[in-house]
Amino acid sequence: MDDVSAAKILISALDLTSLNSDDNEDSIISLCQKASTPYGQTAAVCIYPQFIPVAKDNLPSSIKIATVINFPLGLADLYLLEKEITTAVKLGADELDIVLPYRTFLNHDIDFCLAYLKHARQLSSSKTLKIIIETGELKTVDNIRLASELCIETQADFIKTSTGKTDISATPEAANVILETIKKSEKNVGFKASGGIKTIDDAKKYLTLSQSIMGPNWVNFKHFRLGASSVLASLIDTIKKGY
Repeated sequence: MDDVSAAKILISALDLTSLNSDDNEDSIISLCQKASTPYGQTAAVCIYPQFIPVAKDNLPSSIKIATVINFPLGLADLYLLEKEITTAVKLGADELDIVLPYRTFLNHDIDFCLAYLKHARQLSSSKTLKIIIETGELKTVDNIRLASELCIETQADFIKTSTGKTDISATPEAANVILETIKKSEKNVGFKASGGIKTIDDAKKYLTLSQSIMGPNWVNFKHFRLGASSVLASLIDTIKKGY
């Protein structure tokens, strides 16, 4: 696939993200304005919960509002999970990116993780649920596969690689394990790569891999997402140069 065609697909699959400690209303308004480009809209903006009302006032309804839950620490706290999801839904979030308690997972308490994900699904109701498994911390193929299987079993809508807040974020190797696990399950579960994606070359790795494993017709915003901020400029620049 040529770069211009890829860039257009990637824009439509982008969760344009700002999860910085210095975010404010002005920066979120600016983010929302960037989400509608001359070459199409991004799939969503992903922001902290307190900025959901600002996003609602500055986005067309066709662009989803995603927010983060249990982020970035991935605490094993069901009360906090319930509190944060309830708040996010009341504020108007369309999509919830929830961090798996990955340290609990690494301590082999799989039963708690399963209960946590089931509770997240119940609380999220019809909202799009993306589970961040923090692949850079899980490290091994077996861990990433098992975490992905838990997400699939508990009816997550997407399996997401990373918070972007750890030393290792998304990698093609981790993405490959997640995608192969989804394919094997034959379930309607999507994939989201997030963290460290800054250029079209970075982004195309995940697009190409997803198309190779899942098929070209599978790759659309309903199944394939990228979480990033700075990559949008690279995608737009690629399209401009191609015209």
